[in-house]
Formats: sequence, structure tokens, C-alpha cells
Amino acid sequence: MPGHHVTDHQMRLFMKFRQTDNVAIASAKAGFATSTGYRIETDPRLPSQKTQPRDRRRPDPLAGIFTEEVIPMLEAAPGLRSVAVLEEVLRRHPELSAGIRRTLERRVRQWRALNGAVQEVIFRQIKEPGRIGLSDFTEVTSLGVAIAGVLLEQRLYHFHLAYSGFEHAEVVLGGESFVALAQGLQNALWTLGGAPRDHRTDSLSAAFRNLDADATEDATRRYEALCAHYGMTASRNNRGVAHENGAVESVHGHLKRAIEDALLLRGTRDFDDLAAWRGFLNDLLGRRNARKAREIDVERAVLLPLPARRRTDGEDVIVSVTSSSGFVLRKVFYSVPSRLIGHRLRARLFDDRVELFLGASPLMTLPRGRSHADGRHGHVVDYRHVIHSLRKKPMALPGLAYRDQIFPRAAYRRLFEAAMAQLPERGACRLTVDLLSMAHERGCEAELATVIDVLLDKGQLPNIGDMRAWFLPDAASLPTVLVQLAPLSSYDILTNATDCAGAA
Repeated sequence: MPGHHVTDHQMRLFMKFRQTDNVAIASAKAGFATSTGYRIETDPRLPSQKTQPRDRRRPDPLAGIFTEEVIPMLEAAPGLRSVAVLEEVLRRHPELSAGIRRTLERRVRQWRALNGAVQEVIFRQIKEPGRIGLSDFTEVTSLGVAIAGVLLEQRLYHFHLAYSGFEHAEVVLGGESFVALAQGLQNALWTLGGAPRDHRTDSLSAAFRNLDADATEDATRRYEALCAHYGMTASRNNRGVAHENGAVESVHGHLKRAIEDALLLRGTRDFDDLAAWRGFLNDLLGRRNARKAREIDVERAVLLPLPARRRTDGEDVIVSVTSSSGFVLRKVFYSVPSRLIGHRLRARLFDDRVELFLGASPLMTLPRGRSHADGRHGHVVDYRHVIHSLRKKPMALPGLAYRDQIFPRAAYRRLFEAAMAQLPERGACRLTVDLLSMAHERGCEAELATVIDVLLDKGQLPNIGDMRAWFLPDAASLPTVLVQLAPLSSYDILTNATDCAGAA
């Protein structure tokens, strides 16, 4: 066609048709003019063979610079970025403009392709059913999930089967730890109904980073024992090489985007409590796994059978209860009833709780506490454990190490601050301790806090006499209940009636 160059394909067609047709017919079938066909008859070279390399249209701005200066820089520092090379070249040659950037980047890229260092090769793997399960932790605080209006600092434990794509995730309130790994992994395996042959992690560097050599070795042994309990072979990718755990690393992004979409559809990121947020996450994962049901069934058929029982999820630690009616565990002070002072307890540490045992007898479960980021100790305190002693020593309240944590509700903290501002220190402490004691003894903690808030909003302090009259009614005003006991002879009548019925 006029205005279009003849291509190699058209010329090959012409030469093929020319074997049976004349020049005019062969040219028409090839799609160009007869005159072009006669020209090709005299010069059978392909059009691509006639094209001459185009010469430069402007002077080379890097002439005498790239070979003499840039290449030595690249050889001395292979990781040097092109933009840094550009800045150095412009510093040495002020007459050049920043417009040479693309030319320089193209030359650097070409030089590295021909002369650069060898790069690491990623070997693609064949995914076999039932072979590999992967575990990792991922940060999700950025999703903005809140519990009762308070932003939840959290991360997710994420388990993934490489073949079928089965996923299991759990909310982790603390850091990456063996306890969180053990609990999440076992929950995933028992939900799945089997175990893969190999279990891979990213070496859990975050879990072991702050441990000494003995503690790190102990955690490693526990992890290997956990895998052996389920018949799995424990493996880790090389430290700092994230792509070796890519089968789960890449899934993190997909899961977090799915959570983000689900939160947007929900319309709010605020949940009533932690259980509601965990339930929301479980529902989302259930729907994602349902879409892979066929592949999961194929993989489940070849998984290793589960053992008869789980291993203990938590980490057991022996603690001693001090005269402060508590113990310190992982830089957190936990209060316990004073009757346990002097005893040694077994504390089973979980991600979200601490279970206490006296010998083999379970005692209680406390919420898991965390130390502060600046190294200060955390406190998990129940005022009911110490209120009986605090009533005898109310002046201990102002300087108490865990004073802010002893108040069960914000109203009691407001009461103490207002009383300290309006009353002498002794009177403020006595009023606060008496009201805390009343809340415990009468079981009216919430109701009393409501009354305190109303009075403080009016600028008034509660009167201990009024509060006692309100929440501790006079024993004389209680109704008298008379119980008439039946004579013992009545039981003889019942006995005789029973004997007669049996004889009949």
C-alpha cells in the first residue's frame, strides 16, 4: 500500500508466489505494487538486511566521562545507585545538565548487564499436597481496629499450606514469641485435622533476638519438640532472606487487603470486645477457605494424622509470691490473694493470659500484662487482693508503685485526685480506701462508680456516711425471718408410711 514500507513477511510471500505466478500477480498477492515486485527481482535482499544502523543525531554527552570516570565508580562500589552517580558526575562537570539522567541510567543498566556482579537466583518449587506448611507473624495495627474505642496494638500469627492455600490466623497481643507460635500452630493443625510433613518459619528472629544463648537454645529445643510431636520436620529459612518464606510472605498482603475490604463493608473498625474482633476474623478466614475447599480436601487426605492430644500451648514458669502479695514475671507485677504469700506457684504463660497452679491444683487465671516500651515494669493488679491490708494502711496509697492500676474504674481514680486536691492527704486516702472497700464488700463496684461520677461532675466529694447508708443498709432494718422446725416425730411417721408401702 502507498506510504507503507515493505516488510520481510511480504517479501517472503512474494518470493513464494513468484515460483508459480508472474510478477504482477505475485506482487498483488503479497500486497504491494508491480513496480516494487520488479525492484525486488533485481535486489532479492530482505528489507531488514538493507537497513543501515542510524548514527547519533547529537554529540554523546558522556563521551570521555562514562568509560574514564563512571565505570571505575561502578567497579569500586557495585551497589551504587544511578542517581548517586549522576550527582557525582554533575558535581565534577558543572557544564552538563540534569537532562543526561536517562542516558546515564541506560548506560549503567547496560554495563551492569554485561559486566555486573552475579545476582541471586530464586528457584521455583513444585508444590506437593501435604508437604509444606508455613508460619509467620505480620503487623496489622495499621488497619486501625479498635476495641471499645481504643486502638488495638496487635499482630497476626498466620499459618498457610503451600499447596491448597488453607489459611489460619490468630490475633497476637504481644510480640513474636514461642508461646504465640505454639498456640497458633496447634490451633491451625487441629482445625485442619492433620499436619504437613514439613513446617517452615522465618527463623523467629524477633522471638529470639532479646534472649541470651541458653534461652535461645531452650526455645529452639521446644520448637523442634513441638514439631516432632506432630511428626513434622522443623525448618527455617536463612536469616534475613525473606523470599525463602515467600509462600506465606506474599499471602500476608492478600489477607490484609481482604481484612481491609471487610472492615470497609462493615462500616466501622470499632468492636465491642476482643472476642468480637476475633470472631469477625474467623468468619472472614472461613469464607476464604471455603473457596479452596476442593484443594484443601485433596491435601487433607495426605496430611499426617494428629496425635492423641495437644502439647501444652503455654510456657511454664515457677514464681514466688512475695510480701507484696504478688510476683514478677517478664517485667510485669501480678497481684494474687495474700494467703498465697510465701508460696511458689507454677505460672503457665499464654499470649493473652497467665494461668496459676499450686502444685497440680488450678488457682486462677490472670490477664497477661506487658512491660512498657521504655523498660518500666507493667502491673496487673486486682484491688480485691490487697484492700483488706490497705484499709489498715491507707497512707500507703499516694506512693504505691501500682497506684494507678489499683483503681478498678476511672471514677475511683477521679475520686482520689479530687480528694487530694480538696482534703488533707490522710482524709483523701481514707475516703478513697473506704469506698474501694465498700465496692468490694457489697459487690457494688459499678453502681458506686456511677454515683461517684455524678457527684464529681457536680463538684462534690462523696460523703462516706451517705454512701454507707445508700449501699450498706442498717442491719436493724432488715426483715426478720422466722423458721419453724418440724418435730422429729414427723420423720417417724414418714418412715412408717414408707415401710408399709414396701410391704404391700
